[in-house]
Amino acid sequence: MELHIRGYHNVFLLLVVSYYFLVLNHICAQQMSSAGRLYPLYDSSKCPWVSESFLCVPNGRPDKDYLKYRWSPSGCDAPRFDAEDFLRRYTGKKIMFVGDSISNNQWQSLTYSIWDKIQEENKSYKDLDRLVAFTKGLTTWSKWVDNNIDPKKTQVFYQGISPAHLDGNDWGSPGTNCANHTTPINGTVYPGSPTPVVAVVKQVLSRMSVHVNLLDITTSSQLRIDGHPSIYANRGQTAHDCGHWCLAGVPDTWNSLFYASVVLSENV
Repeated sequence: MELHIRGYHNVFLLLVVSYYFLVLNHICAQQMSSAGRLYPLYDSSKCPWVSESFLCVPNGRPDKDYLKYRWSPSGCDAPRFDAEDFLRRYTGKKIMFVGDSISNNQWQSLTYSIWDKIQEENKSYKDLDRLVAFTKGLTTWSKWVDNNIDPKKTQVFYQGISPAHLDGNDWGSPGTNCANHTTPINGTVYPGSPTPVVAVVKQVLSRMSVHVNLLDITTSSQLRIDGHPSIYANRGQTAHDCGHWCLAGVPDTWNSLFYASVVLSENV
């Protein structure tokens, strides 16, 4: 994540917002009420990048009522979160979250509250196909690079798609996931279906005027079903992480590829 602070305006805005909610908490007695079908604001199981430790329902929490409660101040009117209105108010502005894992918790909540609202220039799309949204987002990034990066001064590297190994059906081992494997897939060809976003990345990069070095890590990482933290993501062995990677491990290969790309580019 790149943080670029042009001045104090955005930080001041955040302090004002935080102070407003602090005052509201002290002035208005906090109470909870069931909001029925209005909540939750989003289905976290459909959010592909939310941290696993926040995914209570997919992780097996059986009760669901907690998803429908909302905070309602006594004697004050707190409007329901409106994603389209929020995007309209903050178009062209920056919001910066600074803090620890709790701040990360709020940041992920905000991103998924507005995730089904995709903004493209003056148009706002709802429930846009995720592959289409990814293509639009990557295309926007590519245009920014083409318009702002001088390839004589700056080299651009794009890390390819890192795979997850959640379902053994994808690689011919039904009923398993990364936790059941301690050796890589034998061979050099991944037996599962192609990853659609890989084709999107290559297509978008090929149209750019600025040369981008693609670190194509996907296939080599797909073979490493053994390389995830799995239950060892914490010392209590209560986690289930088949998306990230152990260190030392697979990311070291990515950096070897990165290093080789730098060396070879300097020798051209």
